[in-house]
Amino acid sequence: MRNQPKYNLFKNTSYALAGLKDILEHESSFKIEVILSLVLIPFILFLDASIIEKSLLFITLMGVLIAETINSSIERVVDLVTLEHHEMAKRAKDVGSTIVFLSIGLFVIIWASLLYNIYL
Repeated sequence: MRNQPKYNLFKNTSYALAGLKDILEHESSFKIEVILSLVLIPFILFLDASIIEKSLLFITLMGVLIAETINSSIERVVDLVTLEHHEMAKRAKDVGSTIVFLSIGLFVIIWASLLYNIYL
């Protein structure tokens, strides 16, 4: 049997907001990425670009936040299972870091190409 309550939009939203609050309080990387997002979102809005280009910029920006959230989840589950050094725990955490690394790489490539295309 699964340890999961029945679906309820308001309860599920409160769980999501509790998770967001928790990650903002405990993850410095996520805080930095949120601040970067708060700076770049207005930049996207005022950029002289098509809606498709703006959407790509926004999606890759949000992708970094999503990847950081996934990474934090992996790290917390691993820490719940064991705080001792274990090769499989290290590998799981490394894979989580890879998710963030790839999302940042995609962000940089898309932003560099679109901004180059727009301004040059």
